Amino acid sequence: MSSIEKNITLNNSKTYLYLVCLVAALGGFLFGFDTAVISGTISLVKGDFGLDAVSEGWFVSCALLGCIIGVSVSGKLSDAYGRKIVLILSALLFLISALGCMYANSFTALIIFRLIGGIGIGVASMVSPLYISEFAPSRLRGTMVSLYQLALTIGIVTAYFSNAYLASHAGDSFAGTQSDRIFSQEVWRGMLGLGGVPALIFLLCLFLVPESPRWLLSKGRKDSATKILIKIDGEEAAKKEIDAYFSQNQSEADGSLKTLFKPVYRKALWIGLLLPFLSQVCGINAVIYYGPRILEQAGFTLNNALGGQVTIGLINVIFTFVAIFTVDRWGRKPLLYIGIGGAVFSLVIIGLLFQFGVISGPWILIFILAFIACFAFSFGPVCWVVIGEIFPNGIRGKAMSLATLTLWIGNFFVGQLTPLMLEGLGSAWTFWIFAICCSPALYLTWKLIPETKGRSLEEIDAHWQSSYAKEMK
Repeated sequence: MSSIEKNITLNNSKTYLYLVCLVAALGGFLFGFDTAVISGTISLVKGDFGLDAVSEGWFVSCALLGCIIGVSVSGKLSDAYGRKIVLILSALLFLISALGCMYANSFTALIIFRLIGGIGIGVASMVSPLYISEFAPSRLRGTMVSLYQLALTIGIVTAYFSNAYLASHAGDSFAGTQSDRIFSQEVWRGMLGLGGVPALIFLLCLFLVPESPRWLLSKGRKDSATKILIKIDGEEAAKKEIDAYFSQNQSEADGSLKTLFKPVYRKALWIGLLLPFLSQVCGINAVIYYGPRILEQAGFTLNNALGGQVTIGLINVIFTFVAIFTVDRWGRKPLLYIGIGGAVFSLVIIGLLFQFGVISGPWILIFILAFIACFAFSFGPVCWVVIGEIFPNGIRGKAMSLATLTLWIGNFFVGQLTPLMLEGLGSAWTFWIFAICCSPALYLTWKLIPETKGRSLEEIDAHWQSSYAKEMK
């Protein structure tokens, strides 16, 4: 094969890799869209259904119950039936939820369809980055998994803009009684229903992508896995991947989650439990959910606060590109050190600004944006990269399910406690508490997380084996 033919083949393989990973990353887009779209519907749904405080809270948090259910079952399902089929299931759940919410004729029906959507979020939040981490070559795995976080942030911004657009056109006349109801009279229906468009695109595209090659290998389907790996990275790289897979000691990963509790994987377990949890209790979703309220406390008017919220969303997108371009060059640990350190510093400064009443001018917004930027190139994407690669092949789905569950637990605590902290403790102590909760991630990065840049998944597993062997000597 000539050098020109080799370059063409490599370019085609890379294009194929990006396209498949972008399709899987759409699960992140739906995750982000659903997370953010709810903020624009709360007051509207409350008014239309006459909700009290308890019902309002249930409308917001019922999706979280669905997320926990989705995460709990997705690991076992994806290990048993494959990553692709479970992603298709998540897309169907998103689509059913969006259409159901749009046409719900009662508050009970709305809750049921929100719950269904939550299950879809839970499934996608685990299986999408898992699929990408198994599909991508080791030298590009960090970049590819970061696409998931990028899609998530774009989903958040899209929800902000679509909510604002629909709200600005509420009351306009549309052709047809049903259209008037959805996009004019009860505009929250349109806000929630628009999620059906990317859900349908996600569903259709999933039928065009292959199964995870490592899942195929785990089921003894070597020929199918080989064809996919050759298409991704060429024959030589495919042979190395397969040889590495079969040379690994598979007895340690027998398919049971008990494997993860063996001493050899103790560090991987702690990383998987703590890193996602800490990524949430640092306060990122408090800023996303309650940004307008926090900015109003800083002296911004409501319109300016909402504008600031859109700016927060855009910064989140832009700085995720930093991770995409650097995570496989610099490594995981440098990004975590810089990003977490910057996030803690920003949170402390925000607390000081509130404490000393320095709320006029742009300073509060500047340091909130600095915090978002630091999270966007470190905690956000790198968390998904790390938990997608530290677990052994045989139980990766179940282990990631457990790790993602801790993320949702952290998300729950932040969502429930932030309003209480803002009212009871004030903005200064709220941000200082977030800084305190964020700080242990620096120790975790230094003490437990190995640098996995450029390592195959099998080499990472071998690291745990050799590291444990050294400790036992």
